[in-house]
Amino acid sequence: MPKRLGTWDVLVVVVLAAVVVASSVLVDGFATSRFWGFLLLDVIPVALIALPMTLVIITGEIDLSVASVLGLSSAVMGQLWLSGTPLPLILPLVVLLGAVCGAVNGLFVTGFGLPSLAVTIGTLALYRGLSYVVLGDRAVADFPFSWTGAFIEPLPGTTVPWVAVVVLGLAVVFGVVLHATPIGRALFAMGNNDQAATFSGISVARTKFRLFVLTGAIAALAGFFWTMRYASARADNGGGLELAVVAAVLLGGVSIFGGRGTLAGVLAGVLLLITLRNALQLADVPADTLTVVTGTLLIISVVGPNAATMLRERLRRRRPA
Repeated sequence: MPKRLGTWDVLVVVVLAAVVVASSVLVDGFATSRFWGFLLLDVIPVALIALPMTLVIITGEIDLSVASVLGLSSAVMGQLWLSGTPLPLILPLVVLLGAVCGAVNGLFVTGFGLPSLAVTIGTLALYRGLSYVVLGDRAVADFPFSWTGAFIEPLPGTTVPWVAVVVLGLAVVFGVVLHATPIGRALFAMGNNDQAATFSGISVARTKFRLFVLTGAIAALAGFFWTMRYASARADNGGGLELAVVAAVLLGGVSIFGGRGTLAGVLAGVLLLITLRNALQLADVPADTLTVVTGTLLIISVVGPNAATMLRERLRRRRPA
């Protein structure tokens, strides 16, 4: 138990609690159920994309195109709606589109052996450009309220959006797969050593390809939610969201080099990042400062866990036998 209390994800939970307490005292309107309802709506797309992103980064890869896939799915969604396609059909179509975008990433990474960082930086620009080709600078905002209102509808008697419960359920599924199944052990093995994982019988290329497909599909699903929440399909939807997702995952203790991390820590990282940003927004902090805060947290999330591990090792070595 003492060893567990010294881990990075527990530290993130402690910092999250401190931010909540301090903001409740210092920021007017923070400690209201209405504010927390809006905060959870902001958490949903970041947490949703962070789930598969966690698996990808644990294997030693990364996908920076997720926000552009979100924007492309939103743009295609708007164009399909203008053409008369019903929303129940649009939803599976945009998820399929996201899966195809993820498959393109996976093909270049696992099929041609290219680094995922370079590939997804390229597709980040490609998919965002395609979203402007599809919809241009237009905004499609005549979606029926029966859909837009349903996606932000709270649970009866609360301000908690029902979609947040769905995302929490998905998080439980991802957590079980990652931490309690052979699939999860294989992902950690790939992150620690690709060659050793291959020699042990793990299909590294196939597994990573499927992870990229899954990430693309869920990013597109997040795009559908984004469009419904704001009742507006735009090519620039989700711009910059990839920074928040990666920052939250790394802040939650997932190693950028792969092979280490917990899903509980990632969820705590998502809540910490979004809570801090929303508290600063409520305190009328400029948007540029919010970007600086996100970047600072990203640096801390990369340096912090490694520094903490080195410090624990030094203390362990100095401890008398």
